[in-house]
Amino acid sequence: MAKTTKSDTIPKKEQERTKTQKKAILVALEKTLGVVTTACKEVGIARSTFYEWHDTDDMFKKAVDSIGDVAIDFVESQLFKQIKKGVPASTIFYLKTKAKKRGYIEKSEIDMNIGGEQIIGMIIKNSDNE
Repeated sequence: MAKTTKSDTIPKKEQERTKTQKKAILVALEKTLGVVTTACKEVGIARSTFYEWHDTDDMFKKAVDSIGDVAIDFVESQLFKQIKKGVPASTIFYLKTKAKKRGYIEKSEIDMNIGGEQIIGMIIKNSDNE
C-alpha cells in the first residue's frame, strides 16, 4: 500500500494557491531586502504561515536564505560607498568588525563555550543536579 503524504491530503487548488503565495512572498522579500513582516503584509499572509513554510519546505528555506545573503551584500555595498566618501563612523565600524586580528577592537572577546555548550549553562545544570 502506498504511503500517504501531507500533499496527498491537501486539495490541488489549495496546493497551487500555496505555491503561488510562496513565489509572491519571495518576490516581496527581494523588494523589502528580506524584511519578513513587510513582505508578508504586501502578499497578505501571516508571519506564522511564512515561518511554517520556512521550517517545513527546504527549497523555500534555501530561497529565503539566498535573499538574506543578497540583502547583506546590498548593505555591505552601501557601507563601502560611505567608506569611500570618508564617513569616519563607517570606516571605524568596518575596522572593528573585519579587522579585529589587526587590533581594531575596544574590548576583548572571551569564548565562554566548552564543547559547544556555554559555561554558564553548564554551571547552572551542575548546581541543579546537586
